[in-house]
Amino acid sequence: MVARISDVKGPVVQKVAVIGMGSWGTAAAGMVGRRCLEVVGWAHEEEVAKGITRHSVNPLYLSNYQLPPNVVATTSLQEALKGAQAVVLCVPSAFIRATARQMAPYLAEDVPVVVLTKGIEPGTCMLMTQVAADELGGQERLACLSGPTHAEEICQGKPAAAVIAAHKPEVARLFRELFLSPAFRAYVGEDMVGVEVCGAVKNVVAIACGISKGLNLGDNTISVLMTRGLAEIGRLVAAMGGDPLTCMGLAGMGDLITTCTSPHSRNRTFGTQLVEGETLESYQARTHMVVEGAASVVSAHELAQNLGVDMPVVSAVYRVLYEHSALQDEMWRLLDRSPYDEFYGMDTAQASPLS
Repeated sequence: MVARISDVKGPVVQKVAVIGMGSWGTAAAGMVGRRCLEVVGWAHEEEVAKGITRHSVNPLYLSNYQLPPNVVATTSLQEALKGAQAVVLCVPSAFIRATARQMAPYLAEDVPVVVLTKGIEPGTCMLMTQVAADELGGQERLACLSGPTHAEEICQGKPAAAVIAAHKPEVARLFRELFLSPAFRAYVGEDMVGVEVCGAVKNVVAIACGISKGLNLGDNTISVLMTRGLAEIGRLVAAMGGDPLTCMGLAGMGDLITTCTSPHSRNRTFGTQLVEGETLESYQARTHMVVEGAASVVSAHELAQNLGVDMPVVSAVYRVLYEHSALQDEMWRLLDRSPYDEFYGMDTAQASPLS
């Protein structure tokens, strides 16, 4: 008999710590709360910690979502991590190194950690699990999760799926069991580089699609940006030693579609607001949301230059945000490029649908 997801019962572990209680962290806490006895979230804001612990509601993020009663929160990393048998790390990329460094004294060296944060660290060009491992030690206990997983829909119980990649299969399987539910499928893989590069750079492509939407360039243009953006991601994945086939999966194509087309996407929405004249600083202050693509584009642009990878969409977004290039000029510069062979820059002998 084939096992059904709904047949899986009982806790996977006793306690899970969720570090970062923004929208995604809040939704993740609710998901893993079904598969363990206790979830303790760490929040930067006292208001968030009190709201979750007293009322099972995050007052700042997903405030209409009622968390399971076994989810509480604290502003103390030590309290959140004490006795945790698994950790979900989902602070914004700009804070992941400092947060991991503060976690290190309180986290046993054999506790597995899954990183939900998507990005590439400026300066070092390290992926998020690499940053976490650099501070926490133990690369083999790290995993990453990525896919089309808007928190606003996850907390409503709408169907979704993601891929969990790890160096050790048992780590990936542990987190798959923690996140698995009738409404959420979790696949496992080993290509951490591919999964993380997809998760970071798709946010940059979403900003470009938002700009295109704001300029009323039409659906065809957005489709072109998504498709050519995916090819750019594939070239960078290949150059960094990952598998371009990963780009055709949930972390690549799956997440790209959602992030570039959904009104829930802060990166896409930020792109449309850029056309209206709003700045990055004002958008983030107004929405209390971090535009991860605005940070990732700096590192992706640097990586592309260092590795000799052609990434015109990434370069265009970088020039708009940090060299004050005109939006319309960059869009038309992209469309005016002389076409190459469609799948240049990747090994077409690997039978990958993308390469």
